[in-house]
Amino acid sequence: MLETTLCYIFKDEKVLMLYRNKKEKDVHEGKWNGLGGKVEANETTLECVIREVLEESGLKIIEPSLIGACYYPNFNGLEEMMYVYVAKQYEGKISECDEGELHWMMKNEIMNLNVWESDRLFLPYVLNEDYFVAQFQYDEFDFIGGECKVVTPLILEKFIESKKRTV
Repeated sequence: MLETTLCYIFKDEKVLMLYRNKKEKDVHEGKWNGLGGKVEANETTLECVIREVLEESGLKIIEPSLIGACYYPNFNGLEEMMYVYVAKQYEGKISECDEGELHWMMKNEIMNLNVWESDRLFLPYVLNEDYFVAQFQYDEFDFIGGECKVVTPLILEKFIESKKRTV
């Protein structure tokens, strides 16, 4: 199973968002997203999210919180578990991103951006800083449906473990 991370960095009433428009053959081209990427071998999701945010933004996030997990049984032909983090503290200054343009967006503007259909379902939980779990169905890149619900941290942990056991 492919494991990925996604991080939303909060600064007052703003969220750092990435507009994907620079990489060739990017499945996310034209979409807005948080920052993150693939978990490497022998890397924890926490190590991954810290590394990916630093690579994509120049910011070193401090104590990011895991608040959600999204399970995709078939996204672009792959089974994927995406770990969603929120960070409120960071060091450094934003640098140029190879994947797109970084913008601080007002929280109340996020839902108006061109995001993946599944993101539209879980973003309200992220913006409210609610723990959540989600499962989304795609046919390649076409959204079929899914569900997202608020949970306790313990249920989030159990959800992640249950999906790892199916591999």
